[in-house]
Amino acid sequence: MSQRYPIPAGESRVELVIKNSVFIGRATYTPTIETAKAFIEQVKQEEPHYTHAVYAFTVGYGASVTHGMSDAGEPSGTAGRPALAVVKGSNLGDVTVVIIRHFGGTKLGTGGLVKAYTETTQLALAELPLTEKVDQLSVQITIPYSFYDACKRLIDGYHGQIDHEDFAAEVTLKLTFDEEDVPAFEADLSEATSGQVTMIVLA
Repeated sequence: MSQRYPIPAGESRVELVIKNSVFIGRATYTPTIETAKAFIEQVKQEEPHYTHAVYAFTVGYGASVTHGMSDAGEPSGTAGRPALAVVKGSNLGDVTVVIIRHFGGTKLGTGGLVKAYTETTQLALAELPLTEKVDQLSVQITIPYSFYDACKRLIDGYHGQIDHEDFAAEVTLKLTFDEEDVPAFEADLSEATSGQVTMIVLA
């Protein structure tokens, strides 16, 4: 069953100054735990001399989701947990937020820390460009030349992408569709070609 869900389409970076402490929020698209960890390390390298590097991530969506977080040395529950609460509440999938803190000499207290990490996470997510994740499927069809134009129109109608065309005795097309459109495309294809063209789903 394919699921559509919102994901980041890029990266964001925000800065908040609270009582001389600088909080830098960075967020991006991370479809796997490995990419989430790589982004966390990347941010640490790009924002040196930090006091804390707090993060929260969600990989997947809905029932099949993995969350991760770290307080990174801040008092327990004041950093990673509020950041993760914002990430969970954002309805986004496949996203990692890293909050870098440069300590400014003034302690914020637990309430102040929770507020700072919550607000930085909210801002970083608000600045993210978004897109929609859609599962796609590759298929192959072999068609007689007489059906070529009709099939091209049908493919366009379903916003299919032609990945490869092979012109031999017949035309073999490799196509990519949104997974949820494939059954309807297959039915229309069969109707348009009087059942003469079959579709193969490619692994």
